[in-house]
Amino acid sequence: MASCVHTGAADLNPPGSSQAVYREDCTQCFDSIDDDAGLNVCLYCFNGGCAGNRDHALLHYKRFGHPLALNIRRTPKKVQRDEPPPKISKLSIAAETEEDRYDIATSVVCYSCSQDNVDKASGKLPAVIEGVMTAMTFSKKEEVKAWEQEFVPCEHTLCLVQQDNTQAASTDSNHCSECDLGENLWLCLECGNKGCGRSQFGGSKGNSHGLTHADSTSHAVAVKLGSITAEGSADVYCYKCNEERVDPELATHLAHWGIYLAGREKTEKSLMEMQVEHNLKWEFSMTTEDGRELAPVFGPAFTGLANLGNSCYLSSIMQCIFSVAGFRERYYQLSEEPPLCQAPAQDLETQLQKLADGLLSGRYSRPDSRVILSASIPEVAHQKGLAPAMFKYLIGQGHEEFATMRQQDAFEFLLHLFKSVSLSKHTSPQINPVQDFRFQVEQRLQCLNCKKVRYKVDEQDNISVAVPARPAAASDETGKQYESVHLSECLDIFTSAEVVELTCPACGSQGGFSKQSSFKTLPQELVVNARRFELVNWVPTKLDIPVLVDDNPLDFSSYLAGEHDAGEEQLPDIEESTAFVPNPEALDQLMGMGFPAVRCEKALHATGNSDAETAMNWLFAHMEDPDIDEPLVLDRAGTSSSTEQDATKIAQLGDMGIEACRARRALAATDGDVNRALDWVFTHPDDVEEKEEPSVGDHDAQSHSGSVGLTSLPARYELRSIVCHKGTSVHAGHYVAVIRKPLSGQNGLSWVMFNDEKVVKFEDIEAMKKTAYLYFFTRV
Repeated sequence: MASCVHTGAADLNPPGSSQAVYREDCTQCFDSIDDDAGLNVCLYCFNGGCAGNRDHALLHYKRFGHPLALNIRRTPKKVQRDEPPPKISKLSIAAETEEDRYDIATSVVCYSCSQDNVDKASGKLPAVIEGVMTAMTFSKKEEVKAWEQEFVPCEHTLCLVQQDNTQAASTDSNHCSECDLGENLWLCLECGNKGCGRSQFGGSKGNSHGLTHADSTSHAVAVKLGSITAEGSADVYCYKCNEERVDPELATHLAHWGIYLAGREKTEKSLMEMQVEHNLKWEFSMTTEDGRELAPVFGPAFTGLANLGNSCYLSSIMQCIFSVAGFRERYYQLSEEPPLCQAPAQDLETQLQKLADGLLSGRYSRPDSRVILSASIPEVAHQKGLAPAMFKYLIGQGHEEFATMRQQDAFEFLLHLFKSVSLSKHTSPQINPVQDFRFQVEQRLQCLNCKKVRYKVDEQDNISVAVPARPAAASDETGKQYESVHLSECLDIFTSAEVVELTCPACGSQGGFSKQSSFKTLPQELVVNARRFELVNWVPTKLDIPVLVDDNPLDFSSYLAGEHDAGEEQLPDIEESTAFVPNPEALDQLMGMGFPAVRCEKALHATGNSDAETAMNWLFAHMEDPDIDEPLVLDRAGTSSSTEQDATKIAQLGDMGIEACRARRALAATDGDVNRALDWVFTHPDDVEEKEEPSVGDHDAQSHSGSVGLTSLPARYELRSIVCHKGTSVHAGHYVAVIRKPLSGQNGLSWVMFNDEKVVKFEDIEAMKKTAYLYFFTRV
């Protein structure tokens, strides 16, 4: 073995408990420890760099001068199985370890000394190598964080008052107090009653006697007995909050009823484990009508993404996004080095380039060599699938929903992605690819009494259309059925006039206004969200309404706004307040429950703009207010528009690519809140009121005042991809993408399904189009 002078360097130390160790795959591509060349982990900053032909590990050395790296190579042991290894869906303690499944070889390389087999026993290397190999990997560390932040205490767990334990009803029994079930038992922490839980998909049976007890006694907190572990974790449910919660004093509360953690063993699946399993069980058909397995597709642009546990919403959106020309051009940079940054795993541009290369290059699109065929497994070898862990955790950082491991709404994720990309700095002059999705919608408001009008233009990057629910004449035992609706009818409804109840500022009439939206311009790429929901107990429930979409291009010419009538009289301007911008997430939740936007804004303002639940309670209490449907108007003197804004906040926004004049305006509109100001900039791209005169060098000061989108005719759009969903709610179930792509040896475009790691040629596209949640159109 070779000696090296760098093994005793002062800055060579094992990773700390808070440091991320990237020892699974390269931070700049998807080459990993499973490749022949293995992965080189920097022994100074613990960045993972591939050691193959791309050699991002060498690039890391050239950029930062860190000479020593630990090369890790992993090969599967030859163990015969009757079944394939289970899909990893949640961090858990399993009987089988990595050492049981893989052989791992390590060696130390020194780039400075040109040595590839440095003595691992020299200098500080033994402690550093042990630290690297035993440290929790980046993806596991982030997964733990995501699971840990799922649940929080509530007032009912924090203020729990327990009754005298002599009053407990059969606390030593091993079955429900109301029936004979001996599993799925929930202990009321207040009185000690044991009641069976609700029946769960993939879980134990249940007759809901725990819920019945909570309703009859108003006792709030219960714990699932089979989920209690010796470490003190368990499923804790608050019936008053109707949410899973955390009980910080669980050990004490259990001991009150004679249940002690020492020696306790978990015997049943947790609620979260069952939810993950439920979502993974939703299967789109992978066979043809005559029972044939759909043929796997391999090659460039046909690479699948592994499910990280409830991550199919992300996978389906990213497959559709990278089928769009603008995103491919910006992020699939074959001839360029990855962006220069100290922490590639924390840089959005780097991770998007990594994902684009992984999905589009074809380097990773091959049958999974780990699959061991047996008589019980169909002889169809799909891909292993890329694990987009770094991208998922980065794009979700700081977001209340996307930072968790729960299933999410694919449409909401798309909008979050658009916002993140638009605010991301790019080193090359490539245009923002979200710009191809942007267009302008013109809203025409006319008083029904005096006929005066007002026009307002908003910039958007998607449209969300309501799908009318018309029950079909015949329904079967599977439930209510609905008549088919053509997508053009949904667009007709979106652009048709409706009557809104407002007081006219010109004539004072309360007879209402006619309100109509039209496309002032059209985008190159159009995203349409088809809303098929109804409110059941204030919970949006998905309806199975078939939506028909033609294979032929859809003509949008009739939806373009016409010329304004020169003889129309304009409504007088209303001085609108800029001091209040509603919390966008809370506003979306309230509007998703069916409340009008005017009421939602008023409720959020009245309750401190905090959260949807508080605002909803305010709404219920003020339903009968005579001015409930009048727009929120605040005293302009109370705004902060004339306040001198903090230079530090302006600089913060400037670092995100927002010019100073717009930063000042955004901060003035949001009471100086940087996070809300960021949202304001994104939702007011064309706001030009009181624009400052451009100074020398301020070339972009008026860039936002130009028209966005296209007005040329014909305006025809062809369906190129769809995101489909199975399940009763967009926050549960399963998402897949079906994309129109050229296939080798075939003329024209074919439909290909991306179902997590499975990529197959798809034939029954008409059925999928009818149930799609998102439609991606391209202008042709």
